[in-house]
Amino acid sequence: MTEAAGDAVNATEAEALRPDRLELGEGIRWTDRGIVLVDILAGRLLTAAGDPTDPLQQLAQLPVPLGAVAPVAGAPGTWIAAAGTGICLLAPDGATRWLAEPEADAARPMRMNDATADPSGRFWAGSMAYDAHEGAGSLYRIDHDGTVARLLDGITVPNGPAFTDDGATMYLADSARGIIRRYSVDPVTADLGAPEAFVTVADGSPDGMVVDTEGAVWVAVWGTGTVRRYLPDGRLDRTLHLPARQPAGVCLQEDRLHITTARVGLTAPGPHDGAVFTARVDVPGRPTASYRHRTSASPPWEVS
Repeated sequence: MTEAAGDAVNATEAEALRPDRLELGEGIRWTDRGIVLVDILAGRLLTAAGDPTDPLQQLAQLPVPLGAVAPVAGAPGTWIAAAGTGICLLAPDGATRWLAEPEADAARPMRMNDATADPSGRFWAGSMAYDAHEGAGSLYRIDHDGTVARLLDGITVPNGPAFTDDGATMYLADSARGIIRRYSVDPVTADLGAPEAFVTVADGSPDGMVVDTEGAVWVAVWGTGTVRRYLPDGRLDRTLHLPARQPAGVCLQEDRLHITTARVGLTAPGPHDGAVFTARVDVPGRPTASYRHRTSASPPWEVS
């Protein structure tokens, strides 16, 4: 469905209470360890803990870009991360163990971008060229045994993915092309069905996404200062307006919608560009799933 400009209804107020201003705030997730987010190009993993007016707290910093993380089940303080040119495990002390770096030998400089765990406990991560070269990106799936498989290629700037509560449907944005596609997910193999166009955005770039308990999709629309809720049939249901031009990531913490924004690329950032916003919504969300390792061998974060 192609969205017509001006379809917005039912705008909700959002507040930016924390003092932080991020260069490229993305990958925000409500996990069983609280709200986490990243400042991608700075390689920083942050948490929004404490009072809503407190500064963000840094959990770790990597020497490479950090796209997004998910908690690792059964390993307190350990995260699986889309970072640099691949996938790594990030230990509580900040040490990293790389599972794979599939973009390390690419024809042009690449980095990982957005990522999330699905309800079955697999981890999904997208890659893109630093210069956003047309079609250079891919989507990877990290299975329960730690293997990394490329499922999709020819993507320019992948964002999401986001999953329905039952894990049967995945939404993936190709931000540079302004399109969100929907895929069925096999319940046993996690293979993807044929892509279906869900929404085409004409006035901006669809970025981070989250699915609420009614199956509607909240989308941060880069370049428009808006976050939009689309119904499962692709109709625009409501729009949240922000005093920041580049919304980049969204998550639902019950009935609170948290939104990251970015300052990168702006020649004259405004006072709220790069802020983290929060708004009350009518339909809640659930915590992001953890990555779950299932094999008889030792988990990949245990080194003998």
